[in-house]
Amino acid sequence: MSYWIYRTIIQIMSYIPLGPGRYMGKILGNIISRMPFRRLDVSLENIRSSLGRSMTDSEALTLNRKVFEHFGRTLFELAHIFRITDQNLDKYVVFEGAENLTLALAKGRGVFLLSAHLGNWEMITAAVSIRFGGLSAIASPQHSPSVDRLINEVRTRFGMEVIPKRNGMKRIISAIKHNRIVGILLDLNSHWSQGVFVDFLGRQACTNKGLALMALKMDAPVIPGFSIRQEDGLYHILLGEEVKLIRTGNRIVDVEENTALFSRVIETQIKKYPDQWLWLHRRWKTLPYCPLPL
Repeated sequence: MSYWIYRTIIQIMSYIPLGPGRYMGKILGNIISRMPFRRLDVSLENIRSSLGRSMTDSEALTLNRKVFEHFGRTLFELAHIFRITDQNLDKYVVFEGAENLTLALAKGRGVFLLSAHLGNWEMITAAVSIRFGGLSAIASPQHSPSVDRLINEVRTRFGMEVIPKRNGMKRIISAIKHNRIVGILLDLNSHWSQGVFVDFLGRQACTNKGLALMALKMDAPVIPGFSIRQEDGLYHILLGEEVKLIRTGNRIVDVEENTALFSRVIETQIKKYPDQWLWLHRRWKTLPYCPLPL
């Protein structure tokens, strides 16, 4: 029942033109940014801890408000994914560096698309699926089954394959062997058993080492890809040049160094567009040490 309620709301929102919808989303985000709740504090603390030395307290508060305004806008933009087609795609996105992904696919070894929770990550999956096809993406299920069903409906609308984060290795290998694009969001906190600690925005962050392990073993090119809202109101799908992997011959070193390399690629984009990153996430939750019991 709740799925159909959410689905109906999203369908109604999709009829709101992008301009007014974004304005409404900005207002909604602004209101939420002034309400007392835990994630607001998490976001502000992350901003202060990561960027505090380069901005005043007032600037940190302003950035935090803009973050919520951004995600308010994305809520209304998400609804429009139900209206995107290959005929009207250019109404929503502009590709920059599409040749980089084309060249990587031409190698015939599959491609890992390195991305993050920056801009509108659902928009890049829709756009890449339409433009290039053959997209698979690794994702964790949502806590709400109804929301999970709705999000997967959005993601698979253009033929994208959703690969569960747990027990998805066989499907990832199959996708790469079939020269598909496998999208990975590499900016979330990882459990210490699944990640390595690398510098991220000035602090040690436990980062999933899976991409480094797979890229090194499968020799599949890694292409950075981000969906960023620009001043023209369109999302620019930024597809960077292939990341040159570090190969020293030492497996442990190579995994750590390449994971750090991927994190620097993401960090560069976050610093350019700090108001469009998911500061609400507890990115540094896993600590590189064990606190002593009191």
